[in-house]
Amino acid sequence: MSLIIGIDLGTTNSLCSVFQDGESRLIPNAHGQMMTPSVVGVLKSGEAVVGAPAKELRVTQPERCVSCFKRWMGTGKRVEIGGQEYNSTELSSLVLRSLLEDAENFLGCEVRDAVITVPAYFNDNQRKATKLAGEMAGLNVRRIVNEPTAAALVYGYNDRQAEKNLVVVDLGGGTFDVTVMQVFEGTLEIISTSGETQLGGEDFTSRIVAWVLRQQGRQLETAELQLPLHVARLSEECEAAKRRLVEAENTQIRIPDDAGEFADEPKTLELSRSQLSEICDPLVKRLTRPLSRALRDARIPADEISEVVLVGGATRSVAVRQFVQEFFETEPQARFNPDEVVALGAAVQAALIEDDAAVDDMVMTDICPFTLGVEVTRDFGRREMSGFFFPIIHRNTTIPVSREEIVYTRHPNQRIMAVRVFQGESRKVKDNLLLGSLEVIGIPPGPSGQPVHLRYTYDLNGILEVEAYVPETGKKFQTVLTQNSESLSKKELEAAIARMQELKFFPRDDLANQHLVLFAERVVGEVGTYQRDELEQALDSFEASLESGDKELFEYAREGLLITLSSLGFPLDEGIDRE
Repeated sequence: MSLIIGIDLGTTNSLCSVFQDGESRLIPNAHGQMMTPSVVGVLKSGEAVVGAPAKELRVTQPERCVSCFKRWMGTGKRVEIGGQEYNSTELSSLVLRSLLEDAENFLGCEVRDAVITVPAYFNDNQRKATKLAGEMAGLNVRRIVNEPTAAALVYGYNDRQAEKNLVVVDLGGGTFDVTVMQVFEGTLEIISTSGETQLGGEDFTSRIVAWVLRQQGRQLETAELQLPLHVARLSEECEAAKRRLVEAENTQIRIPDDAGEFADEPKTLELSRSQLSEICDPLVKRLTRPLSRALRDARIPADEISEVVLVGGATRSVAVRQFVQEFFETEPQARFNPDEVVALGAAVQAALIEDDAAVDDMVMTDICPFTLGVEVTRDFGRREMSGFFFPIIHRNTTIPVSREEIVYTRHPNQRIMAVRVFQGESRKVKDNLLLGSLEVIGIPPGPSGQPVHLRYTYDLNGILEVEAYVPETGKKFQTVLTQNSESLSKKELEAAIARMQELKFFPRDDLANQHLVLFAERVVGEVGTYQRDELEQALDSFEASLESGDKELFEYAREGLLITLSSLGFPLDEGIDRE
C-alpha cells in the first residue's frame, strides 16, 4: 500500500505531515522548518523559488513575488511575475511540488498520494482547482478534506472516548471557517459549517499597515502603487508587531524610508494592544455572522457547546480570543499548535484511508457545505419569471445522501425540460454556482404541470449524480458531475457510482406503494367525517415519506397508514380483493 502524506495548503504558510507508528508527524522542509511560506518568486534568471527564499525576495523585489493566491482559487485571475503569467492553481502547484520534494527527501521514498485540506467553505470550483494543483505537482489527491474537520480529527484521535459538542473556530492567514460537530465513542459527526473565504490574518496585517500609512498622510492603495518597497517592508514590520502584541501590551513599529530601507535610527510608531483591537474591530465583528449561522444550522445553542477549539495562527490574537470567549461564554482551547493541527489532522485522514490499525475504532461523517438545487420558474400574478433557485440537498446535510424533489412542466404539451444544476445559498441562480445541466426529452404531451422527479445523490468524493425520472413513461435521464473527483481512475469512478446506487431509495417507483396510495384515496371518500381527518393525516404522512429518501421514516409511515386503514375496517388485503 502506498504512503499517503497530509498537506495543509495555507494562504500564508503550508505544512506537510505523515502518519507513522500510531501518530501524526510534521515533515520539515529543506531549511529544517515545519512551515513553508506560501510565497512564489521568480528570479531574474527565470527560475521559480518557493517558500522562505521567495518570502525574502518579496521584501526587496515585491514585483517578482506573489502571495495569498489561495484566495483566487477557482477564479480566472492571473498575475504576471518576472515576465511570466500564473494563475492560482499553477502557483499552488509550485508550493505543493516543493512540499512533495521535502517529503520524499525526509521519508527516503517516492510519494505519490496525498490528502489536501481546504477551507470548509470552499465551493466546488475552488476544491476542483486545489485538486488540479495537486495533480500538476505530481500527486494523486486521494481526498480533499475540510480544514476544521482535519483539526477535529486530531482532537478526536487523542480523546476518543469523549462525548461532547465541539466547535472548531479556524481563522487562518486568508480564510475563516467555523464547524460544529459531535464527538462520541470514537465517532466524529460533522453537524454544520459556515465561514468566509476572504477573512484572515493577512487582513489584520493590512489594517495595521493602512493605519500606519494614515499617520503619514498616505493611503494604502496609492502607496502600494507608488512606493512598493516601502509598503513591502512596512508590511513585514506590521506582521511582526501583530505577533508581539500577543504577549506584550505595547510594541514599536519601525518605519522604513520610501526605498524600503531603515536608517541607523529609524522613526518608530508605538502600537498598543488596545489600539490594535480598535483597528481590527471591524474584522473581528465579521466573525459573528458565520458563528451564528453554524450554530443556527446545527440547532445547538451556544451554552450547550462543551469545547471551543482554536485553529489557525490568527486565533492567537487577543482580540479574537476575547471575542470567541464572550460569544460562547467559555474559554476557547488550543491544546495543539493552531498553526500545525490542520496538517496533523490531514495525516489522520490519510491513516483512515489506509485503514491503519491505530484508527480502526474511529468513524468520521462529513456534510455537504453548500446547498445543491435546480433553476425553476415562478409565477408572479400573470408574470412568469425564471432564474429562481430550488434546493434539493440542503447545506449541512450529512453525506453520502440521496434526495428527491418534484418539478413540473410550465406549458401545455411541453416535451423538453432543461435541468440546470446549481450550488449556493442565494434565492436567485445568478448569485450561485452553475455545476452542470441535463436535458429531459420525450415528456408525454398534456396540460402544464406534468411531473418530473429530480433525484440528487452526493457522495464523499464530491460526485453528484443527477437523475430525472418521468413517471408517466418510466424514462430516466442521468448525468454525473465529478466536480472534485478528477483524480479518480475510471475504475474507481465506476465503483463510486455503483456504491451511490445503494444510497438511492425512491419507494414511489414501487407499484405496491402506488397502489396503497390509490386505495387509501378511495377509502377517504367512504369513511365518516370524523374518520376522514385521521385517515388523511396518515395518508399525507405516507406520501411525504415517499419523497423523503428516509427508509426508516417510510417504514414508519407505511405501517401507520396500514394500521389506520385496518382500524377503520379497510385492511389492504380486503381492498385488493374488491378490485
